[in-house]
Amino acid sequence: MSALSSFFPAKLLGSMHSNPRERQTDPLSRLRFTLETMPGSKKYNFTSTTRAEILAELYDAFWGPYAHLFLPNSNSSLPFRNAALHEVQAAAGLSKDPQVAPGRPCGHIFKKGESCFRCKDCALDDSCVLCSRCFEATEHTDHNVSFFIAQQSGGCCDCGDVEAWRCPINCPYHPHSADNAEHIGAFETNTLLNTPRAHPKTLTGQDVPPVNDYPFRVHVPPDLRDSMSRTIGYAIDFVLDTLDTSPDETFMVTPPTEAVLRLQPTGDPLMHDQFAIVVWNDDKHSFDEVIELLHDITSCSRDEAAHIADRIDKQGREIIEMSGNLTHLLDMARAIAQIDLGVTVRRAYDTFREQVSAVVIEWLLDLTRSRLSTDALILREVLAYELLSPRKNASTLSANDPSRALPGVHDPTRLDWLFLYHARLWKRPRLNLKEIYASLLIVSHEHKLAIASHFASVYHRIIDAYLLTDREAETSIKYFALQLFTVPSVSLYIVRHHNIVSRLLSVITAFFTNQIAEKRIAFPPNPEAEIDVDTFPFKSKRFMPVFSDLRYLCHNAPVQELIAHNREFIVQFAQTCQIFMCINPNKRAASSHVEYETDAWISVFNVTLSLSRVIKIYGEAFSKATVGELVAAIDTVMHHILKCIAIVDDRRDQARFPPVAFHYVVFGETTYKIIEFDVMDGSISFHHSLQWLLAELFKHVDTLDEESLRTAQYSSLRDVCLRNVNEGALLTVIDYPLRVLAMIAQIRTGLWVRNGFAIRGQLLHYRDFMLRELCYDQDLFILQTALVVLDPNTVLVSMLDRFQLPGYFSGATLHPSYDTSHLSGMVEEFFYVLITILTETASATRMELSVAVRREIVHALAVGPCSFTDLVKRVAERMVDDVCFERVLREVANFKAPESMADFGTYELKDEAFDEVNPFFYHYTRNKREEVEVVLRTRLKRKLDVQDPVIVPKKLNITKGPFVTLPSAFESEVLVQIFFYGIYNLLTLTDATDAAPPSAEAILDQILHLIMVALVERPEVLSGLAVHKIFEEGKNLVDILCAFEFHEKYPTYRARVKWVLDHIAEHQRDEVDSRRSLPNSHEVENPNSAKKRAAKARQEAIMRQMKAQQAQVAFNFEDIDDDEDEDLTDAPDAPVSYGTCIVCQEELNGTKSFGSLGFVQPSRQLRKHPDGYQSYTNEAMTCPDSLDRLSALVQDAVFPPTSAEVKKSKRMHSTNFDAFPSQFTRFGLHASICSHMMHLDCFTVYSASIRQRHRNQATRNHPESIPRKEYICPLCKSLGNVILPVVITTPPPELNNLAFPDWVRAAGISILKSKPDPVLESLQFRNGTGEFVFWAAQDSAYQSHLRVVDRPDSAELHKMVDTVIVVAKNISHQSRHLRERTEPEPGERGAGMYLPEELVGYSVSALEVALRGQGTPGKTVADMITDPQYRMIRGLLTCLTKLVSLNFKHRADEGREAVRQAIIKRLLPEWSRTSFTSFSHPLLLREPFALLVETAAVAPDMLKHILILTYYAHLARAVIGLVYILNKSRSSATPALDSRKYEDLFGDTRMFFMSVVRHSPIFEQAAEGVLLSFGEARIEQLLYSFTLPFLRRALILCRATYPNAFATPPDLDESLCEYRRLIRILDIPPLAQLPNQDTIQNALSGWCAHYGHSHAASQLNCGVMLEYSSVYRLARLPLVLDHLYLDQEKTMTCARCNTVPLDAAVCLFCGTAVCFQSHCCMDFANQSRGECNVHTRDCSGPVGLYFLVKRCSLLYLYANNGAFGQSPYLDVHGEVDVSMRRGRRQYLHRARWEDVHKTWLNHGIPTLIARRLEGTVDSGGWETL
Repeated sequence: MSALSSFFPAKLLGSMHSNPRERQTDPLSRLRFTLETMPGSKKYNFTSTTRAEILAELYDAFWGPYAHLFLPNSNSSLPFRNAALHEVQAAAGLSKDPQVAPGRPCGHIFKKGESCFRCKDCALDDSCVLCSRCFEATEHTDHNVSFFIAQQSGGCCDCGDVEAWRCPINCPYHPHSADNAEHIGAFETNTLLNTPRAHPKTLTGQDVPPVNDYPFRVHVPPDLRDSMSRTIGYAIDFVLDTLDTSPDETFMVTPPTEAVLRLQPTGDPLMHDQFAIVVWNDDKHSFDEVIELLHDITSCSRDEAAHIADRIDKQGREIIEMSGNLTHLLDMARAIAQIDLGVTVRRAYDTFREQVSAVVIEWLLDLTRSRLSTDALILREVLAYELLSPRKNASTLSANDPSRALPGVHDPTRLDWLFLYHARLWKRPRLNLKEIYASLLIVSHEHKLAIASHFASVYHRIIDAYLLTDREAETSIKYFALQLFTVPSVSLYIVRHHNIVSRLLSVITAFFTNQIAEKRIAFPPNPEAEIDVDTFPFKSKRFMPVFSDLRYLCHNAPVQELIAHNREFIVQFAQTCQIFMCINPNKRAASSHVEYETDAWISVFNVTLSLSRVIKIYGEAFSKATVGELVAAIDTVMHHILKCIAIVDDRRDQARFPPVAFHYVVFGETTYKIIEFDVMDGSISFHHSLQWLLAELFKHVDTLDEESLRTAQYSSLRDVCLRNVNEGALLTVIDYPLRVLAMIAQIRTGLWVRNGFAIRGQLLHYRDFMLRELCYDQDLFILQTALVVLDPNTVLVSMLDRFQLPGYFSGATLHPSYDTSHLSGMVEEFFYVLITILTETASATRMELSVAVRREIVHALAVGPCSFTDLVKRVAERMVDDVCFERVLREVANFKAPESMADFGTYELKDEAFDEVNPFFYHYTRNKREEVEVVLRTRLKRKLDVQDPVIVPKKLNITKGPFVTLPSAFESEVLVQIFFYGIYNLLTLTDATDAAPPSAEAILDQILHLIMVALVERPEVLSGLAVHKIFEEGKNLVDILCAFEFHEKYPTYRARVKWVLDHIAEHQRDEVDSRRSLPNSHEVENPNSAKKRAAKARQEAIMRQMKAQQAQVAFNFEDIDDDEDEDLTDAPDAPVSYGTCIVCQEELNGTKSFGSLGFVQPSRQLRKHPDGYQSYTNEAMTCPDSLDRLSALVQDAVFPPTSAEVKKSKRMHSTNFDAFPSQFTRFGLHASICSHMMHLDCFTVYSASIRQRHRNQATRNHPESIPRKEYICPLCKSLGNVILPVVITTPPPELNNLAFPDWVRAAGISILKSKPDPVLESLQFRNGTGEFVFWAAQDSAYQSHLRVVDRPDSAELHKMVDTVIVVAKNISHQSRHLRERTEPEPGERGAGMYLPEELVGYSVSALEVALRGQGTPGKTVADMITDPQYRMIRGLLTCLTKLVSLNFKHRADEGREAVRQAIIKRLLPEWSRTSFTSFSHPLLLREPFALLVETAAVAPDMLKHILILTYYAHLARAVIGLVYILNKSRSSATPALDSRKYEDLFGDTRMFFMSVVRHSPIFEQAAEGVLLSFGEARIEQLLYSFTLPFLRRALILCRATYPNAFATPPDLDESLCEYRRLIRILDIPPLAQLPNQDTIQNALSGWCAHYGHSHAASQLNCGVMLEYSSVYRLARLPLVLDHLYLDQEKTMTCARCNTVPLDAAVCLFCGTAVCFQSHCCMDFANQSRGECNVHTRDCSGPVGLYFLVKRCSLLYLYANNGAFGQSPYLDVHGEVDVSMRRGRRQYLHRARWEDVHKTWLNHGIPTLIARRLEGTVDSGGWETL
């Protein structure tokens, strides 16, 4: 709110110093009077002064004459006008040192946006969290730690809470107390033993004792205690009185009439007719919608509307108009209600009081954060006491009598009322109240119980409001349950004494049966009500947390004891589950497609899955039960199932529960009485919650062991089940899950296709990895239990009957309702279920969770390595959430860390773990099973050295419990018949059609697997049955196996069948031998294998051909500097080919003009050495001596980093992330090239096609901009805007190799011989710099090729130069304010950027910078530049040369000689000072490299000599720059260097230093001081650092011009530093030889004298800026992402809105934090740009690069377009975690971070964005980014 202005005004001071005149009345009465009369006295207008006045009165009444106990140094005047009490106490250092008291919890309350940590290994459940301070102080190495950002304030740190941790975590700030643990243990035991009260008693203030043994207690004077209590009591009552008349709902479907409005309840005694209209926050309207609406219906401007919308969002509501004109207000309300936005129209009196109440609540919150002297508990204890007391003097105006208004709550306290009225409040006060409650919970265990008991007593009403009326659910008090229901002792107390579980179950029952009237859920519910899945409750999204509450409660160990020992719990739960039995049944659409597919199934699944999670926990509780209790529970559940499905009455829903009928089925020679049901015709529901519950109870196999059962007079599990019901009833119970399994089989086989997508969706959910163990696996387990409880033959025949397969397994291969493919599909599905129930032992043996987790992981990874996320998708939710998951994963798998940018971490199964893999594991699909079999066979082949190994199944190994008898199912005759016909039918069909029928291989695999299992488990019985049981044609199972063994169509089964027959032969040797026939030993080669071989050879040939083609077209799309290049052959005769044109595919040679596609972009990347930053000077002193070797930073770091590294890196980042200050960058033009070439004519055609596309797709946000002349390379999609000439004319003139002094002499003579050249002089700058006007980007005399008549070939070249000049001119025109050099005015000749320096020089410099810290031994920087880049440099030089010739058209040499002489004159002082040339500008103020570029363009033959001159000019400039910088630095802060390392290079540094500056007295004096304090060693090191980049650039330029003359000599000594190597290659005499070089000395003294006498040297601003000489880095992000949040106030505060952004973006260029996509910092004046765009404009010009902290990704920006990039952070599993959804800690991955650097250094951001946009057709804006 706007109200944070003056806190504690002057009136308050008086009261503190107890001025007798001002204290006539009791402060509390005055407070009362003030608050009651305020609405009228302030004319209902609430301002910041009103707020300050209220707070003053509150504090005054609160502390009376004792203000000094609360306020530090209160003898002075108050230090705060704007702060809350706790802030003042903090500022005075009262709460600086945390109080350490054993057994006291931390209780730090999280603010929104703060980081919290969760350690799975230490915490008892997911709700236990740590604040960053406690987390950093405790040891969690190798634990499973997750980290997340608090989305709302209100949660608190659980450190120090005994009930939150598995074992003490030893936090130094919150030591463990054994007494606490004992006290809570004793409390739990008592609660369990005591019988609950008949009427739940809620604890009041008197029942809660103050905290004992608190070491920081302070004596409180009784009258202070009294005034505190009374003030707090009155304050709370005031809030409650106000809320009595507030509306429950903020949403009007139709606003009321004026008459109704006047009669609404109000607290205004005078019933004034002044009304206010209030707009409420919700979670579905955007800012823009609300701003538009407010702007339209009120008289406010857009800016004001934006402020109001901000306040609605922050506070939760806002008054938008106040008036007596009700009609007008109602019209506004209708307009607002029309867009479904919350709005209320109420009396201004009430609205004003509500605003006062919000301030009162804020004041109470302030008290909970404050302390009285050192006592941090007393204020909270007083507040808790008052909250737990009944309301006093409820306002007489209140329409409600408080005792009447709360039915079902005895003696309601203020807390009960507040809980109920929570929904009437709005966002801010709601959050404040939750924070108050949270701070009271940590006072003591008794306080926790008291608050919980009140919460529990009104819980059903809270749920009513949450489910039915609350507009802003996320701030509902319902979520406070999480902080109470997860505490074991508290949940035990409220379950025992407040019956909360049964009340929750009633709420669920009533809600889903739609027993809702007048916005209340009926309580208690009518048990007869029916469920309807199309009603509102199922569509509501809010019911999930209600189930979560139930789950949290029942998950606590003491509550599980209650559930296990008290029968009413299971009875009630079974009744609730019964409602959901068989809802939403499906019926097969047989003849026509379902006409209308509803999506009701989605909500039904959401409900039943929520329920099934509770079922799991409820069932697990019975592990604590006795045998009798468990048996009783099984009886109860079976009774409820049968009550549901078997009792016939009129109310029964025939679709959900069809009547039960039996029929007789003959199978083999036996008749079975089984249930009659046709899955293809009946109704079947996926949901049968009671059977899931029953399955969960059956899983307690240790309790259901025969020995245990005998103690309760039962003989076996069969006896338990059949004691009260007959076999028919039990068959009915298992038939429901069986129907679902049969339906699933039919759906998977394609028999339900006409039911549409809905049926597939249900199936996928039911069998989904995450959820299957809650439903599908339960069905299978019920069936497995049936095999033990009933006769296996009956169960198997029931299954066959449900799958409609008895006929098939009696020999009938034609089916009445399945066609051939459906039939084989159903057989395969049937065997799948059969294998599962016969061999799956996890539930049957009560497998330990860690073993089950191991088994799941091993089987998930057996298919092949995968990432952690993929692995998690294959494993059940419960297992992944368990603490053992990652430990087990480390045991069975190896982690392979990601290496490259696109890489993810993967887990690979350890070799020994493959022994545990079962290819028929029941979670495998058929395809997965086949893949795994291949993997296992290959492994066995290697291991056993056998050609065709057999994977032998392992023994089931069930040693105890009711399932010991499961393997006896393998003795069943029905099973042998199934085996026989399974194989027999397939062989018969194969022989009849001479081809394998569909699914044959899968079915045979399954049958053989089952037979092998049977032989492992029951070899004798099965062998007997296989021989003695006779079926079709008098054959038995052995006969059919012998026929199968050598069947020509199934050679792959030979080894397995041989294994089976060999094992049967061990028991029935004669029978088997008499039937087995051995095939001919000299078998002919199988024709099939010959075919296969030929096919394989064909495939390999095709693959080879494809490989060759790929190699030919190897374009690397990702890399911006493309390394591929066409060979430059030296054959002079034929026209040299440069490859093909990428548009017309014709040869590129001299016949037709062509060019390279290039991109010229504005850039602010090159850095100047920051002036006044000591650290950068130090960096230059410790710079490595070679920039062409790998820098230490790039060395491989381990991933994830070790805990030692993490600890070390924790405090490394500074406030701006060690980023480079953006004001020290240099603006220029950067040219790059994508290596593809095009004919000029093709380029024209292509450009036209782009314009056409822009016209056709008018609404698209195109990757290129036509006004900026951009295009996209058709092949590699790089951005371009120019076409650069490719030099194919004659090679450059031969290098002049004269000795330097001779060359200088010769140059002088040729100048003397030449005539004065007025034309040339007119083309040089007026200010005497020696620059040439025709090389300026905005030169007014430049004419495009259309205006100039030229030879055709040079006209083509002119066209290409045009493309460069147009782009340069545009950029130059817009960027005058970014350039520091003096320039002619626009419109004059020579205006704009100087191309040799700011385009060519800049581009070469950028190439050199990008290669710093990279390289390999034996290569110099020039060897790292790619051929296309050299082609680009040559193309740019050609453009410069062409610009010269355009100005000297009529000269034969096109003006080269004239310009050459001008350059020499500029450089040689004896000419630059003569009368007929006017170079009044000192040479040392020009960039020497630009002169070198000019030389390369016009007179490359004299490069060697000009190079020497420019190098020395550069040295002299370095000295001037150094004096300037070092003069401001302190030598004490720089690193000490022992001795000089480069004496052979720099010789007498001191001498050189002084001679440069001797012409300027000011400079000379400064230089002497610098030399004295820094010493030669440091200065030499700095000279080295600042001049090395020049040599690197010079070599690149020279190599581009003369590839061979400046090649790296093979005999170069690698051990030399880079400087020595470069000087040798470039043939420059080092400074140490200067005394022998007269010519150079002369030149130097001339330049220095000119400079020394000039204006620039007269002040110390020198005009020479040194360049930044180290490796360029972006801002340094911390190694661990969550370290960003440690000091986020310091590092991540947005300067514009002065807050810590919820969604911060960190600029990686300058380290500034800005608000990302936030409403607060938008630039509305400038097309509503966000702050990232605004900051980019000021920081780095055209491009932006941000790290989005919360989204965990990168943002690239370029000229109004942008793209997201993958985060450089990966979690411990080597995966990106977008938006921190998974919440694991994340670590900086070096390779990814380097890749970001590479993109930036290579100026690749525009292209990266263009490629992203090219790949999508988007309409622009954030929505599509």
